[in-house]
Amino acid sequence: MKAIVQDRYGSPDAVPELKEIDMPVATDDEVLVRVRAATARWAWDIPAVIRYIGRIGVRLRKPRNDVPGLEMAGQVEAVGRNVKQFQPGDEVFGWCKGALAEYVSVPEDKLALKPANLTFEQSAVVPISGFTVLQGLRDKGDLRPGQKVLIVGASGGVGTFAVQIAKAFGAEVTGVCSTPNLDLVRSIGADYVIDYT
Repeated sequence: MKAIVQDRYGSPDAVPELKEIDMPVATDDEVLVRVRAATARWAWDIPAVIRYIGRIGVRLRKPRNDVPGLEMAGQVEAVGRNVKQFQPGDEVFGWCKGALAEYVSVPEDKLALKPANLTFEQSAVVPISGFTVLQGLRDKGDLRPGQKVLIVGASGGVGTFAVQIAKAFGAEVTGVCSTPNLDLVRSIGADYVIDYT
């Protein structure tokens, strides 16, 4: 199968390559997914010195995973014998290591059924940002109707989810963003919008 492979550190225009690699096999508790969409989240926009220092905590000589990508959406190809929630043909989304490949093997508890009203591309961007917001607002913040929430960075990946989820929980939302994004933040439900400039 084909996959994007990054087996060393370097610039985004020189390092990642499209290569043939072995197809994964689902273990008893995993689901084999044919990837239809995936996110490409790399830290290329971080200054080189910070990227280099960050390797100390991760892996110094080369990336820990040759195939990057953490979020994906796709269609179930096969399931392990202990998998109960999914069956071949199901459309799913979730997170895993190595999402920038044609197929991935994913633990059952890292997947959910893809909402029918979302495309694969839309679903692939939900796992990290969307669930980060749920954990913050619902699980840790115990957000309740009528509470007031200030969302700094309301037009970013996490911020756009935060505005919408906070509104769905009945909060009064104030979003902070840059001038070009004021209308976007209003359009997704913020009660008040502050231009940080």
